[in-house]
Amino acid sequence: MLMILSTATIIIFISIIVMLIASLLSKKSFYDREKNSPFECGFDPKCSARIPFSLHFFLIAIIFLIFDVEIALLLPVIIIMKYSSMLIWLSTTAFFLFILLVGLYHEWNQGALEWTN
Repeated sequence: MLMILSTATIIIFISIIVMLIASLLSKKSFYDREKNSPFECGFDPKCSARIPFSLHFFLIAIIFLIFDVEIALLLPVIIIMKYSSMLIWLSTTAFFLFILLVGLYHEWNQGALEWTN
């Protein structure tokens, strides 16, 4: 118990030291308008350097990532089938697929899957 407590204390102490050193080294001492502005052949930019992107495209990308992670969670279900009883496996898999289908229906119902309005 004493060894675990001393190891945890050392890890916390090292983490605090690393965070303090990183915060001290990452501070900028001065902010210059010219250095912070985007460079366009030596002239001031006429428009914003940041191009706005479609929020709808961003939402589609987030939905894709969510369902991609859910597919990665579905892959081990077949391997788990060997190690659990059929009733528990079937109920767990059906419940998980039901949650996925409810989420997909909700996104479809809200119109998030429509590419154009």
